[in-house]
Amino acid sequence: MARTFFVGGNFKMNGTVKSIKTIVDNLNNATLDANTEVVVAPPALFLLLVRETLKGKIEVAAQNIYDKPDGAYTGENSVHQLIDSKINWTILGHSERRTLLGETDAVVSSKTKYALDNGLSVIWCCGESLEEREANKTVAVVTGQLASLKESLGTSTAAWAKVVIAYEPIWAIGTGKVATTAQAQDVHAAIRTWLKENVSAEVAEATRILYGGSVNEKNCKELAKQPDIDGFLVGGASLKPGFVDIVNSHL
Repeated sequence: MARTFFVGGNFKMNGTVKSIKTIVDNLNNATLDANTEVVVAPPALFLLLVRETLKGKIEVAAQNIYDKPDGAYTGENSVHQLIDSKINWTILGHSERRTLLGETDAVVSSKTKYALDNGLSVIWCCGESLEEREANKTVAVVTGQLASLKESLGTSTAAWAKVVIAYEPIWAIGTGKVATTAQAQDVHAAIRTWLKENVSAEVAEATRILYGGSVNEKNCKELAKQPDIDGFLVGGASLKPGFVDIVNSHL
């Protein structure tokens, strides 16, 4: 089956009202590949601004959620409030939250299940450190993260259908370093094989697996040609006009 190409833009903790409006205007005025699904994730403060001004089919994601119902959780993002605001996606498990904020596999998996159970779709991130890569532990680390997710989701095709996996080697995020095309494809293929062997062949075939390590308009086309790379989760480059070229990289 053909998997719809997917490009996510993670603005991280960047932007002002002026710069966010410029990014939205650029996307609104661009000619984007109609066959590519696009989701952008601005900082929480700008979610409504982006949702209310962004035209077309582009969806909006929160950068994090909390795995509890609305209540006394100061500073957290409510799944129910996001859906009420027509924010239909969230990013979970990003390496910056895992490493800087101490989110464990169990925490990420719990958040993912709560998000899915309550109507959000999830860009779920995994990846290894430079030390783990050099110790040839990449596949073990990534499949360990996947195993934790499976403990929460089980093998439900309906649940996995709302998950897009983003493989992000930690050593290639924001460093300018990029995994070679072969390195990226190899890990994506390993993820798909794990899904086939541990979830189901149907889920393995249908799940989009994105690459997310310093992707830009110069390296995206070659990466997009790989059989198991179904798109990108873009960081810093999503703040720039070249993001449009990344969205159109599969043309």
